[in-house]
Amino acid sequence: LVKLWQLDGEETWILLHLEVQSQPESGFPERMFVYFYRLRDRYHVPIISLAILSDASPNWRPQEFEFEQWGCRIRFEFPIVKLLDYEQRWEELEASSNPFAMVVMAHLKAQSTRTNIDQRKRWKLNLTRQLGQKGYSRDEIVSLYRFIEWIVNLPPEAELEYQAELAQLQQEESMPYLSAIERTAQARGIEQGIEQGIEQERRSLVRRLLVRKLGELPAQAIAQLNALSLGQLEELSEVLLEFDRLDDLQTWLNSVR
Repeated sequence: LVKLWQLDGEETWILLHLEVQSQPESGFPERMFVYFYRLRDRYHVPIISLAILSDASPNWRPQEFEFEQWGCRIRFEFPIVKLLDYEQRWEELEASSNPFAMVVMAHLKAQSTRTNIDQRKRWKLNLTRQLGQKGYSRDEIVSLYRFIEWIVNLPPEAELEYQAELAQLQQEESMPYLSAIERTAQARGIEQGIEQGIEQERRSLVRRLLVRKLGELPAQAIAQLNALSLGQLEELSEVLLEFDRLDDLQTWLNSVR
């Protein structure tokens, strides 16, 4: 809930409904409408619904839900941001000091390098290097670094190479902004330690996101989460924002047994 002042100085309240959708879904426009009217009914303030489409399909661009029968008609339109469109605006992203520009760049490169580990490693190093060139605060740098670590994930061997190259880069360019987690990973330099640290961080992040989305998790769900592989955790991270109830999570967990 954000308090704003209009250009004429008038105070106003707007509830921003921000929906992130990672894959095409036929029922998505209707779900946007359902969330909109539920929020409107509950809070009785202006609601702005915005969809961020992070999927890999350039042609999927849902922007409205419409229903009509027997003279009763509903037409609900909502703005979208298609992250794929920013591939054509890469230079603009690189020049921007907005932290969300870095988020979008990391997302795009994570998406485009899934099948090319060498490119993925190079872009992860490139994005990490840019963190110190944007004028971000230390807290912003640490948060963005952790996001890059999570989304541009690497298999253990490539992660070791990345950490070694990052350590070399720090010596050559003096990068004091690296987070404590990253420095610890460098100091260990042990393959098993790096792999376990990445897994623990990703598992913890997925769990925190689920708690924020669905509330406290039952013991059974926590046990199943702890048993997931890194690949399954990655799959879960891509769909968890679509869950509305704990039952949705449990159904997904049961499906990967």
